[in-house]
Amino acid sequence: MKPFRVLTATAAPLLRDNIDTDIIIRIEKLVGMTDHSELARWCFGALRYLPDGSENPEFVLNQTPYRGSEILLAGANFGCGSSREGAVWAMMQIGLKAVLAPSFGEIFNNNCFQNGVLPVVLDRSSIEEIVGELEPDPAKRLVTIDLERQCVLSPRSKEYAFEIPGLRREALLEGLDDLGLTLKRETVIAAHQKRDHRLRPWIYETVEVL
Repeated sequence: MKPFRVLTATAAPLLRDNIDTDIIIRIEKLVGMTDHSELARWCFGALRYLPDGSENPEFVLNQTPYRGSEILLAGANFGCGSSREGAVWAMMQIGLKAVLAPSFGEIFNNNCFQNGVLPVVLDRSSIEEIVGELEPDPAKRLVTIDLERQCVLSPRSKEYAFEIPGLRREALLEGLDDLGLTLKRETVIAAHQKRDHRLRPWIYETVEVL
C-alpha cells in the first residue's frame, strides 16, 4: 500500500445517495477475476454505460473535465449494500484515491482503509459548497485533502476539518494495512507472549498427538 499524506486533485461530484457496491461493481464482473486492472472497465458500469453499451454522456466520470478524477464527492450512505472489497478495487483502478461523503456503508468504509483509499466524512452542505466552487473549470479548481492536518481545502482554500480514528490515520500515513500495523508492534507482542508464558506456562505446553 502506498502512504497517503496530502492529495491535490480533480474532484468529481456524484451526489446521489445510497450508491451501493452493486452499482460500483456488479458481482458477476468479479467472478473469475485474475487481475484487478480488469475491473476498471466495469467500475460504475450501471451508470457509465447506456443499454446499447455506449458511454452515458450524463455520467460525471464520462465528462471531459472529470475523467481521471482522483477524488469523488459523493452522497450519503456511499458504498452501502453487500460486503464487496472488489468495489474498492474497482474504484482504485479508475484512479480514485479518496471519497468525501456524509456517510459510508460500514464494511465499505473498512475496505477503503485496508486498500489505501481515504473515506472522508463531511456533512452534505460542506460537500455541496465544494462542488459549487468547481465551476467553471473543474480541471483547474482542485481539491486538497491533507490527512496529516485532517482537513479538506476547497478550490478557494476554504478549510473543512474531518475526524479519523488514530490507528486508521497512522496506517494510511505509513501505507500499512491491519497486518502491517500488527507487525509494527512485533516487539511489544513478543514481550507480552514471553511474560504470559511465564505467568501461564500450561497454555504453552505441547500436546503430544498419538
